[in-house]
Amino acid sequence: MRKIIAHIDANCFYASVEMMRNPRLRDIPFAVCGSTEKRHGIVLTANYPAKRLGVKTGMANWQARESCHGLAVIHPHMDYYIQYSGFLRELYSHYSDRAESFGLDECFVDLTGCVPSFEAGITAIQEIRERVRRELGITVSIGLSDNRVFAKLGSDMKKPDNYTVIPRGQFREIVWPLPVSDLLYVGPRTTKKLALLGVRTIGGLAKLDEKIVQKWFGKVGLVLRAFANGEDQSKVAPEDCTAPIKSVGNSCTCPRDLNTDEDVKIMIMLMSESVGARLMELGLCATGIEFSFSNHDFTGYGSRQCRIPYPTCLSKEISDKAFELFKQAYGNWPAPLRKVGIRACALVTMDAPRQLSLDVNGDRLAKLEQLEQTINRLRKRYGNKVVQRAVMLTDPVLSRIDAKKDNTVHPAGVFNGGMSVSWGGYSTTITA
Repeated sequence: MRKIIAHIDANCFYASVEMMRNPRLRDIPFAVCGSTEKRHGIVLTANYPAKRLGVKTGMANWQARESCHGLAVIHPHMDYYIQYSGFLRELYSHYSDRAESFGLDECFVDLTGCVPSFEAGITAIQEIRERVRRELGITVSIGLSDNRVFAKLGSDMKKPDNYTVIPRGQFREIVWPLPVSDLLYVGPRTTKKLALLGVRTIGGLAKLDEKIVQKWFGKVGLVLRAFANGEDQSKVAPEDCTAPIKSVGNSCTCPRDLNTDEDVKIMIMLMSESVGARLMELGLCATGIEFSFSNHDFTGYGSRQCRIPYPTCLSKEISDKAFELFKQAYGNWPAPLRKVGIRACALVTMDAPRQLSLDVNGDRLAKLEQLEQTINRLRKRYGNKVVQRAVMLTDPVLSRIDAKKDNTVHPAGVFNGGMSVSWGGYSTTITA
């Protein structure tokens, strides 16, 4: 049976929810922005009057104000956005039990078997679009195709409050003339490399010789070429499907630039305590650690990763290993750092057998885990400042961050290699 898959994208989602909360915003240009004081000052989304005046997602707040004089700035209200996202998923569940979120504002809905034909799927997405507008007061754009990649592409083609249908027999006429950068997972760097090969459209990528693609881009290139040819076979996950957690991480734009090893130690410890606490809540331990960084003007960035001798969820051990990776990656201090991150990966359950070496005291590790669990319970009840490490008292500016409380969990698309692509996997990435 031919698949019938819709991708539904809520238009200017954060801004749309803000306009529902405050209708007076509808007639003025405004943007939902991160905090300038916390150095998270970028545009998360803007309403269409602001977009028409040049405000774009990802702009720094000052750039947005230069593009649009008199721009109103709204701080995000994540609780409301999460609530509205739930309303949307509940509405979609009336049409299919296979509705997979792709962020708060996007969702894949598999209508295969829920409607009798592809033409009936068109009727269904028109009904969904009208119901969202009538019942929730916001608008969505929808793409309909026989695979997820083209459905996602279709939802971006006509905005706002519209739909695009890409039938199997017509995708070459509709999709191939589009810029290659419109294809999912083709970012700026890939676009530049493809341009060196003379490829500027999706059709050009689809026709590119497989050997050339593999030589220049490896297996991921073959996947992208398959996408361009409409050969995506990935499935939409069932509504109640919970994907396994692949990693737990925390990254932070620092309140000020980091200039010394001591500055980095404080930030690493803050994030390690957050990562360790979440690992314990999930009943997991890490066997791998990753450290990432960006310099003060974001012109230099990178990451280092390593395995550790035995599974751990202790923040001190995570911190020590992350600091070693920092010294390897950035020990010569070519420039101040603005953003650092830690990720615990290669996870195993806490009750899994652990292979310890002769120089590791298993009883001591167990006592340290009990102590840290007690500290985490105290912090959860009385706040993060109730128990602090002494190093935190040396810099009140850096240590004021509550890395565990002030976070957002983001979904992440995952390539599983070759032609078998799964987007259902979620790596729990916690960003302060």
